[in-house]
Amino acid sequence: MAGEIPDLVAEHRTGTGKGAARQARRAGKVPGIVYGGGADPLPINIGFDALLTRLKHGRFLSTLYNMKVEGQEDVRVICRNVQRDVVKDLPTHVDFMRLRRNSKINLFIPVEIEGEEEAPGLKSGGVLTMVRPEVELIVTAGDIPESVTASVAGMEVGDTLTISSVTLPQGARPVIDRDFVIANIQPPSGLASQAEDDEEGDEDVAADEVPTTEMGPPDGEEAPE
Repeated sequence: MAGEIPDLVAEHRTGTGKGAARQARRAGKVPGIVYGGGADPLPINIGFDALLTRLKHGRFLSTLYNMKVEGQEDVRVICRNVQRDVVKDLPTHVDFMRLRRNSKINLFIPVEIEGEEEAPGLKSGGVLTMVRPEVELIVTAGDIPESVTASVAGMEVGDTLTISSVTLPQGARPVIDRDFVIANIQPPSGLASQAEDDEEGDEDVAADEVPTTEMGPPDGEEAPE
């Protein structure tokens, strides 16, 4: 299971309705609700600046959080909706869902590469390019991996590493239903540039070698003597 689930601090909101929500916003907070998990909905407030920072960091809707509310037990949640001001595009309300251990959720999991010392393509000067340093997986909330490991051992220059080559944790599967690329080994920049120059040179030579076609006279006319 992932060892670093970020905390998200909130406070219990005593009032409900539009009046309490407006009061929270005037106080620099964003109203929200926590629901699901077999418990009653819990109205909350989250600091506006803290929430905005999380949103700017990205992938807020696919990150698992440990929500801490004073007077309540910590609970794992995932955001299911962020309402925004139509003009300023700033958050005005957030919805969180409690997760049980057997809940299925979508999360971005980091990819760790191994076997670089055993990759002929890298030994010959090739460059490892990470196309997807993270992969979005459907995982069980009670068994979230810290990362997935992919091996490039035996890969040559020009080879690609796809998701089908990765052993995923039990119960996990990719969100994307195709064999997408995670990484590849590209030739050194100098060789790549030389290859492009050679291709351009071949095209120029081919163009010069195209024979010209002698045009005959229009139909019905005789060629002048």
